[in-house]
Amino acid sequence: MDRLNVPARLLIVSDLDYTMVDHHDLENLSLLRFNALWEANYRHDSLLVFSTGRSPTLYKQLRKEKPMLTPDITIMSVGTEITYGESMVPDDGWESYLNHKWDRNVVTEETAMFPQLTFQSETEQRPHKVSFYVKKEHAQEMIKDLSGRLEKRGLDVKIIYSGGTALDVLPQGAGKGQALAYLLKKFKSDGKLPINTLVCGDSGNDAELFTIPEVHGVMVSNAQEELLQWHAENAKDNPKIIHASERCAAGIMQAIGHFRLGTNTSPRDVIDFSKSKPDGVTPGYEVVKFYMLYERWRRAEIANSEQHIQTLKKICFPSGIIVHPSGIERSLHDCINAMGSLYGDKQGKHFRIWVDRVSSAQIGSDAWLVKFDKCESTDEGRQCCLTTVLLNSKVETSNSFVWVHIHQTWLDGSGASDQMNWLF
Repeated sequence: MDRLNVPARLLIVSDLDYTMVDHHDLENLSLLRFNALWEANYRHDSLLVFSTGRSPTLYKQLRKEKPMLTPDITIMSVGTEITYGESMVPDDGWESYLNHKWDRNVVTEETAMFPQLTFQSETEQRPHKVSFYVKKEHAQEMIKDLSGRLEKRGLDVKIIYSGGTALDVLPQGAGKGQALAYLLKKFKSDGKLPINTLVCGDSGNDAELFTIPEVHGVMVSNAQEELLQWHAENAKDNPKIIHASERCAAGIMQAIGHFRLGTNTSPRDVIDFSKSKPDGVTPGYEVVKFYMLYERWRRAEIANSEQHIQTLKKICFPSGIIVHPSGIERSLHDCINAMGSLYGDKQGKHFRIWVDRVSSAQIGSDAWLVKFDKCESTDEGRQCCLTTVLLNSKVETSNSFVWVHIHQTWLDGSGASDQMNWLF
């Protein structure tokens, strides 16, 4: 929460499964489009929150499977755990708050009286969450009976049913909406209440998010019946909540445009960058654009033209250097020349590049230091490196920045199996 010194321009709070992440989109194109939009236009002055029913274990598993960005804040286990940053530092104040009128042992004793309940996996059982599977036809009656039994035992709980199968028992103060309200209160007390907040969801356990006053909300086009029914009964006349016509992350981008919260054109949707001149180009936009051109070249999605090679040379300093993660140094212009032989080598294959955690600092009147994680996903797996780039912004050309130096270091034990073809 301390990354920004001023209120965030936009706070996005999004569910993951079938909201930010479309498990039917095998190429992850919708997610990659959002990634490029966020890192190019929002990361520097906005905040991203993932709010998921997943436990930390399953959340980390999803991050390995999908090209997800690193959020500023993660709300997990249906709003019972809040963590900050890449290191996922827990919010101790939230944990203490949830202890009020909560006793996990009593919950497990009472739920044992209902044979219709089947425990979810051990990873999903958390200090402030007990999770089950139950058939839809038993759910409503069971929720009523279980609530009464727990109330008689002196507990104040909340029971959430979502996805037509999952039942979670939480402290009354927990939930995705309550966790967001807690965060907004902290922002306000620090004088950093976000200018705009957009909440995004698809299922019943997201409904609470849409009850927070003053937020914008989007139910993605593939939203489940339980959320649509909640909306029809509780918020159908609320103009700040829309049902998108696009699935998952594409629906989130649609909502950004609908509510006029900022640009919603992803760099992945730009056909010709030379004809696209967005206002206030940031170092983040420059980084995303550079790797988009590189990806398209190797996928043969742009013409095999000397003009593209020359365009890249113009934005690279003539004596610029790149330090490969292996420690090998090469001239930037030599790497660009070597691209010619790699044109289309990934055509018809799985090959995607995305950047994450882009941060920049102006270190001189015309110099910027930019840091980010750069990842390549191929048929062989994923390789990621921490990348530091020195950009020069004082150049009399149509380009906003010139790349002067690139330094890369492997992340997470990555190691290039294809070092000869790893140029940037």
